[in-house]
Amino acid sequence: MFAYPLTDNAELRPLEPWQATEFAAYVERNRAHLAPWLPWAQIVTDTETARQFLQRYADRQAADEGRINAIWLDGTLVGGTLFRVFDTASGVCEVGVWLSPEAEGQGLVTRAARRMIAWAVEVRGMARVEWRVDATNARSIAVAKRLGMTRDGVLREVFPLNGVRIDLEIWSLLADEWRSTRTA
Repeated sequence: MFAYPLTDNAELRPLEPWQATEFAAYVERNRAHLAPWLPWAQIVTDTETARQFLQRYADRQAADEGRINAIWLDGTLVGGTLFRVFDTASGVCEVGVWLSPEAEGQGLVTRAARRMIAWAVEVRGMARVEWRVDATNARSIAVAKRLGMTRDGVLREVFPLNGVRIDLEIWSLLADEWRSTRTA
């Protein structure tokens, strides 16, 4: 298992099926905060559904099609990152993130996303990293900007979430742009 330090008391680690009980408890504690943005916050309702969700990502990681990590602060699960899409043939991936309210404002999501992008571009050779965000999620859009991403456009009313069809902004960062920000 690996752990990547984000701060003196926070780290990014894999989130695996054996952690289903802890993940289910995390989602239950944070459901109201997560549900407006994340469809899986309504699907993960107990240890079994958490295990199924995490197993899908374990299977996707084994197939080199995705992965999921958790952000731990002082040993407590407070958020996470994932590659919802990881297409090595096209060189395109999508990073997703989430965080508990008590962990906000510490730069954890930005640091974790940077780590994910660095791995995708520098280790795996991805050409494009995407960030897809509900057009009303100002905090997530601010992270995309901090990461140096460019707003590509909006998919209007692209899918229903909580009974409303949402507009989804697409942000992206190209490998050359990432490399130039790393050397600047």
